[in-house]
Amino acid sequence: MDTYLNFHRQQNVDERDHPSRRNNTARDENTLPWKLENPDNKPRWNNIDTEKGFNPIFPPLQDLPDEAGRPHNNYLNNSPTSPYHIGREHSSDEALNKMRTANSVTITPELFEKMYLNPQNNVKGDLRQTFGNPTPLALLGFLLSLSPLSCELMGWRGAGGNGVATIAAYYFMGGFLMSLGGILEFFLGNTFSFVVFCSFGGFWFTLGGTLTPAFNAYGAYVKDNAGTNPNDGISSIGFHASFGFFLLFMGLMSFIYLICALRTNLVFVAIFFGLLMTFVVLAGSYWHFSLGNSEMAQKLQVAAGAFGFLAVMAGWWIFFAQMLASVDFPFEIPVGDISHLIKPLSEVKAAKARYPARA
Repeated sequence: MDTYLNFHRQQNVDERDHPSRRNNTARDENTLPWKLENPDNKPRWNNIDTEKGFNPIFPPLQDLPDEAGRPHNNYLNNSPTSPYHIGREHSSDEALNKMRTANSVTITPELFEKMYLNPQNNVKGDLRQTFGNPTPLALLGFLLSLSPLSCELMGWRGAGGNGVATIAAYYFMGGFLMSLGGILEFFLGNTFSFVVFCSFGGFWFTLGGTLTPAFNAYGAYVKDNAGTNPNDGISSIGFHASFGFFLLFMGLMSFIYLICALRTNLVFVAIFFGLLMTFVVLAGSYWHFSLGNSEMAQKLQVAAGAFGFLAVMAGWWIFFAQMLASVDFPFEIPVGDISHLIKPLSEVKAAKARYPARA
């Protein structure tokens, strides 16, 4: 506001009083308007300001296009035709467009991470202002797949069968929605969210395909004898021993994501911690079953379901936070921002370049 008022205070000042023209133009001391407002005859600019390149007029006279015109009215009388001014003569659509063009709306790093599950980064273009946020969509696909699976692993209300009952959810909720959300995150420039969502989308497609009889993933472990049922392969020793390795390396992937999530918030950390423990414990359950330790395998399966339930509860929390932010709700729920604890590498390098170590 001060800059705006300075601009209008200078509108009647003779252009010859500008520092760049003092030495080339003779001034009439009796006609300069500033003589009336400055009884001490102190000019509005001094040599120090000129040397620093400081010009109190905004926008600078030399940068104003010809069509913009020099203002000749004061602030109270139908203010100037300045490209930076939004007055009562502008419609609401024109004013909104001016604000959007000026990028006047900013979001905090905490809000950015809450909305995109990705550390705030600078990307070219304005796709984030043009298209919707795909993060809640991908997160919803994840939650509606893992939530029932966790309950099935824990055996609530007699559930079981390694999650066979919810195969369709793995395809159309987990696989499709997470992959779609991940691809959209790619176009928005959110690398971390893009990789996380697409990788877990692939996991749900893999799990659904493995449990689908048409893929014959577990049917191959049944001997081709008369009277044998291919579906019996899902409880075979070979299938459990083999599929355990896939779960183990899913746990390794979750561990890497857990380390990266330390740059975001506590809720995201809780999600990946729960996933890490789910995959590792479930892999142990499969291997114990292949060794014939059915009782221990069952206990580990229940524990894996409990860790998965922890992950989805944290996921539902951050999903709720994202939906509140998407509709600009009058209150927000905390997600435990911890991005300030680990400084980004770009800031560390900039600090070193600005304050190099003294020899």
